[in-house]
Amino acid sequence: MILVMSVQNSDKALSRKQRLQEKQRRQLAVVDTVDKAENKVRKAEVELAMAVAEAVQVFGGLQAASEGLDMPAQTVQRFLGMAQDEAAATVATADAVEPVDRASAE
Repeated sequence: MILVMSVQNSDKALSRKQRLQEKQRRQLAVVDTVDKAENKVRKAEVELAMAVAEAVQVFGGLQAASEGLDMPAQTVQRFLGMAQDEAAATVATADAVEPVDRASAE
């Protein structure tokens, strides 16, 4: 009987291990899904910020864009800040890559 009990305990331990592995797999899958969704949201926010920045130019100013887009001026301002940050990041990335290109061209 003792032998039977140890085999059963070993089966239960394996089962617990499998359950834990499955739980971890599901948790990692959910984290991956959330990460992907956050990236999509970030890209959409940047796209919206660029569109709002263009609207400010087309409408001739922040207040006119706010009224034309039916969006609070504070929200328009926030998107303008995001668009400026994105433009600065793009320039910084281009500047960081440019010296490498020059060095390889010589």
